[in-house]
Amino acid sequence: MIPIPIVVCVMGGWCAVYLTDTLIKTSTSVRHRYETWLSSNGLTLSPFHVKWQTGLFNRLFARCASINPHFLHLWFSVGMVFGVVAMFGSVVLLSRTLHQTLKQMTSEAPEGSHEQVLQVVVPGVNLPVSQLAYFFIAILVSGVIHEFGHGVAALREQVRLNGFGIFVFVVYPGAFVDLFTTHLNLISPVQQLRIFCAGVWHNFMLCVAALCFLLLLPLLLFPLYYTGAGALVTEVVEGSPSSGPRGLFVGNLVTRLEDCEVRGVDDWQSCIRQLVQHPQTGYCARASNLQISWAAGRAYKRLDGTMECCSNNSLTDLCFSYHSNQEGRMYACLPARRTMESSPTCMTNADCQKQEQGEGAGPSLCMVPSLENQTRLIRVRHPPHPDMLFVGYPSHLQYSVSLSNFVPRLGFLHLDLPVLLETFCKYLVSLSGALAVVNAVPCFALDGQWMLTSFLEASLGTLVPERSRREMLGFCILLGGSALLAANVALGLWMVTAR
Repeated sequence: MIPIPIVVCVMGGWCAVYLTDTLIKTSTSVRHRYETWLSSNGLTLSPFHVKWQTGLFNRLFARCASINPHFLHLWFSVGMVFGVVAMFGSVVLLSRTLHQTLKQMTSEAPEGSHEQVLQVVVPGVNLPVSQLAYFFIAILVSGVIHEFGHGVAALREQVRLNGFGIFVFVVYPGAFVDLFTTHLNLISPVQQLRIFCAGVWHNFMLCVAALCFLLLLPLLLFPLYYTGAGALVTEVVEGSPSSGPRGLFVGNLVTRLEDCEVRGVDDWQSCIRQLVQHPQTGYCARASNLQISWAAGRAYKRLDGTMECCSNNSLTDLCFSYHSNQEGRMYACLPARRTMESSPTCMTNADCQKQEQGEGAGPSLCMVPSLENQTRLIRVRHPPHPDMLFVGYPSHLQYSVSLSNFVPRLGFLHLDLPVLLETFCKYLVSLSGALAVVNAVPCFALDGQWMLTSFLEASLGTLVPERSRREMLGFCILLGGSALLAANVALGLWMVTAR
């Protein structure tokens, strides 16, 4: 379900804007001045939609369209080829996405949603509220670059540009260019195709540029930040198992999870997956230290079948299991930190034999924490501070801490700057790529409609001389593409909000 506060804020905000606009327009004293002000500033208001158009950037578009005409001709010709390929590729991609969505809907335990290339995004549902700024700015930048491509390509083909504008529909920002329709209809279908394909071509190139910047970010920030030394803690959720006096703090550098080395965020996530998939790690301890457990009482079964041998309200002791050659499986209540401190990890007693120290100390035993199902005891190393001992679900550890690959070389550098750049680039790659795919779909009211019409005119003009037949073929394709896109959006929204 979409969070009610978000719905209330959006609906309330638009209602206030629309009511204010209606009240001013019904006032005889200020109506004329208000409408004149809107018209002179290029503003248009309607329910859930506000639009601003200006001619201030026409010179900029004209200047860009006059730079190196030969290169621009080659640039937009390549973009035309890409747009045609993307138009057919988008249909294949949407068909595959629809098949995956239907498969998830019919299965009792849907899996693999992360494998889908395209997913419907609903702010506050599958998009964290804390990242809305990244989302909307990336959409706006992608839209501006998209329309910039249309505008420059149009001027390059001698089509007049009336103006450029920005709009907001409900909560989603966007951009547009206003082209002189008469000029557009007079040029050839191939020239029209260059103009119509320029938007998705520029979105694709923006996606590539953002991806390159993301990959080169460690090199670009090398004078200020270094990587590969560990995962830097940038945020710890207050009240989570990772917080507290012996927990993690902002600025700590995590280097290991148990014996799994952590050199960055990817290693952190990989190590947590390994800890989930493998049995609980044990720790080598001297057999002579087990006498402390005799006063803890007998071991008993928990409701899930696991064994407990410590007091329920103990904050420092933990129940460990070990195997004794004389008595078989035994349990001991031991101080967790003292038992694990500087202790090598193990899975069996044989792993600990080489750790025996001193005469008469007795053999070392592999002490495995006896925990509830699916919970883990994880030793998080972040020198020079004492190890953090985490007891709980590994996913709680993963999502209670925000990390970064970038460690500042100087104390005054902000920890969040690389994270901000990295996150924004990821949103730009995702949203600009998605905008290129969706706009290339042969669907009514999208670029794909005009791309398809121009493509059919350019390719079938001699094979199918009758214009009515070409228009009928285009109409059928547009109808199918529109139905395919609508089905993906409707089922995607249902999957996100209703399940």
